[in-house]
Amino acid sequence: MKARFQYRFYPTDRQRHSLAQLFGCVRVVWNDALAVSRCGKYPGYNTLSKSLTISKKTEERAWLNDVSSVPLQQSLKQLEVAYKNYFDFLKGKKKGKKVGQPKFKKKTNSQSATFAKTGFSIKGESVYLARIGNVSPIWSRELPSEPSSVTVLKDCANRYFLSFVVEVKPVQIDAKNPSVGIDLGIKTFAVMSNGEKAKSPDYKVLDRKIRKLQKKLARQSKESKRRNRTRIQIAKLHNQIADTRKDFLHKLSTKIVSENQTIVLEDLNVSGMVKNRKIARAISLQGWR
Repeated sequence: MKARFQYRFYPTDRQRHSLAQLFGCVRVVWNDALAVSRCGKYPGYNTLSKSLTISKKTEERAWLNDVSSVPLQQSLKQLEVAYKNYFDFLKGKKKGKKVGQPKFKKKTNSQSATFAKTGFSIKGESVYLARIGNVSPIWSRELPSEPSSVTVLKDCANRYFLSFVVEVKPVQIDAKNPSVGIDLGIKTFAVMSNGEKAKSPDYKVLDRKIRKLQKKLARQSKESKRRNRTRIQIAKLHNQIADTRKDFLHKLSTKIVSENQTIVLEDLNVSGMVKNRKIARAISLQGWR
């Protein structure tokens, strides 16, 4: 079974510049390949890879040679996976949530670049990335096995992370309770059939600050430095809420899974419920999904 282990790191000024260049190249390769694919039939990874090699020799795209070729090829492979999921959904092979066409990447969104095994190596406490150098992540826990790939992430609040894909063995837990039923709510996040209640953190103060800043953002002129600063402030508050919610949900789900053999949940249409403007924000903040 494969799992992701994510660690934060703080790049130097030179590494930050190199990573910005890498993210830009990955974004351009993705957008170029997507533009070609939308003009007609999806050509496939092999054809797009040959086109990338040819474009590197032109004056317009010669700067793609300044970064490692591994993340650029991985970007094309990810586009192929995205199109496969989209086609499988259209054919009815992929069930569940609607899968749309791949979208163009923007500079203001979160950025990522994936290195396969040939593009990185772990040396002691540091990780070597091709054409970037050695970065030192904060090792909050040990990797259970040798990683097969690593993705460098930069979120909207300018935080940097390394996300490793590793092979893990499933852990068997002897649960003490035979079963438990869970009723989700807004004021109280979850009420268990055994009488226990799980109250979620209060996001109201941070959510109020986000609303205030979003009104400020709407009044500021586009492409201005002040608007960009406000955008980063909003992203940081969103991350603060997301991190708090993720920590709460992970701890609660781990506790429930380790203590119960069978878990019974409500079959709620969350996608339909969030269309109700009166309760949509409250449900989204709770993280029912």
